[in-house]
Amino acid sequence: MRVFLIRHPRPAVEPGTCYGATDLDLADEVRDCAARLRELLPARIRLFSSPLLRCQRLAEALHDAPRYDRRLREMDFGAWELRSWNEIPRDQLDAWAAAPLTYAPPGGESVGALRERVTAFLVEHIGADDEDLAVVTHAGVMRILAAQLQGLDQETWFKLRFGYGELSLLDVPASHPRLRPGGPPGA
Repeated sequence: MRVFLIRHPRPAVEPGTCYGATDLDLADEVRDCAARLRELLPARIRLFSSPLLRCQRLAEALHDAPRYDRRLREMDFGAWELRSWNEIPRDQLDAWAAAPLTYAPPGGESVGALRERVTAFLVEHIGADDEDLAVVTHAGVMRILAAQLQGLDQETWFKLRFGYGELSLLDVPASHPRLRPGGPPGA
């Protein structure tokens, strides 16, 4: 089975702004991005997407019947949402950097909570059948998906970078063990 991880195109937000669960539209037209990505996807594929507009627009341009799953939403940054990273209190950023799996921004969620819901999605859909799977989602979710499917440690998966409108392909062998909630190794 192959898993195609697709990050949404650039959202309509100022650079340097913290955003996650905020439902932002796209900065650019989705047609060119979708046409390029469609060439890379097999004709028959299950496609799941975050329900957030920036993913939804691309998913609908790629597939006749995308399925939306709330577990694929980006991390909720709570009170940090739509604030400049420079405006967020330094002590809060330091606390988050020191313990990202357990620290949640005020009114938001931790990386650990994000990992739990993304892992639940994987447990449900990986191995459900042999049909390839495409996921249109966000960089944070993609890091966790890649970590779970490749067994990456926390230090490695935190460093993964995915560009806007880019596709990353993961091969998941039939012998891949069933995923269980609990997180990637080293977490």
